[in-house]
Amino acid sequence: MLFTTGWTALHRSAEEPSPRAGALAVWARATIDGRRLPPADAPAPRLRSFFASLDGAQRARLADRFPLVVGGLDGAPVTLRYRANRRALALARTAEQARARDSGLAPAARDASARRAHRFGSLLEPGRRILFFDPTGGGLVAEVFGDLDTARRVSVVVPGVDTDVLTFERTQRRYSAPVGMAEALYDAERAAAPGGGTAVIAWAGYTTPAGVGVDAATGHLAAQGAARLAALTAGLPGHSSVALFCHSYGSVVCGVAARHLPARVTDIAVAGSPGMRARSAAGLGTAARVWATRDPEDWIGDVPYLEVGGIGHGADPVDPAFGARVLSSAGAKGHTGYFTPGSASLGNFARIGVGSYTSVTCAPGETSCTRGISGTDGPAGA
Repeated sequence: MLFTTGWTALHRSAEEPSPRAGALAVWARATIDGRRLPPADAPAPRLRSFFASLDGAQRARLADRFPLVVGGLDGAPVTLRYRANRRALALARTAEQARARDSGLAPAARDASARRAHRFGSLLEPGRRILFFDPTGGGLVAEVFGDLDTARRVSVVVPGVDTDVLTFERTQRRYSAPVGMAEALYDAERAAAPGGGTAVIAWAGYTTPAGVGVDAATGHLAAQGAARLAALTAGLPGHSSVALFCHSYGSVVCGVAARHLPARVTDIAVAGSPGMRARSAAGLGTAARVWATRDPEDWIGDVPYLEVGGIGHGADPVDPAFGARVLSSAGAKGHTGYFTPGSASLGNFARIGVGSYTSVTCAPGETSCTRGISGTDGPAGA
């Protein structure tokens, strides 16, 4: 059982696979009652059809046997993914607790395992809906607020640098971490449209740059994240429309992903963006509305907006020449405050999330951020 779930690879050398890679390798050779399993990277419609062809007992067996695989399959039933990820988290916590007690490890390694075990325990608290979990490296995770199966509108929060499983949520500076951002947005959307059928995903599902070094200045990690983001949005259940709220380096990810996103993505809003790797909103190659905001106190405004030899992320999204709809961020107070309750930026994000486009507040001096939109659920496009 430990082998098929991938956990024999937790204590591994550099040449051995990660837990999820080990589980994927077994999945590729496995069957369920004589039927071959589909490739884990199959398109969402194929995965959706496969799981629909199974009965409840078969689906549960796969989730319990391959939690690190089923928990990350875009197109699998979300309730099944929640079940799989709870199992994966429980296994991960047990493994990290054992490492934290291992006297053969250095104190720093034991302390790191204790911190990870504590975080995994937090993610296992009753009522949490974990849509994705991978313990590899710093760890990847995504959490849902609301009901994805019944939501008519889904918002996805895409964070920036220094995001991993340990920084996924914070007690201090709560609204600078993905969980706090998503919770604040979910609450604001419900206030803006009570009973509006919304859900929000805190998506730390890609490897982010560490700090503001070379990785943060290039698009390598953004390209990997963009592919994952496109798969996520394509694999969501039902026919909900989707809005992306992309902070800092997350806006680079959203910019690279833009031309590959499904038509259900109607809005891309960026905050504190270093650029979207495009010269203009039109150059993103998407029919989605593009929104941008930056607080006057945000240090990102001092970063040169250029791209030379792969370094830098292109034009400034709040520059009028870029062509985005520029929003007010009053009350955000710096680079990490855009999701602070009471800020104009959060209020604007919530109105976009629920489709109340004509109620957004433009940036000072801007009067055209709602141009071409008439009423709620106006047509997509610039």
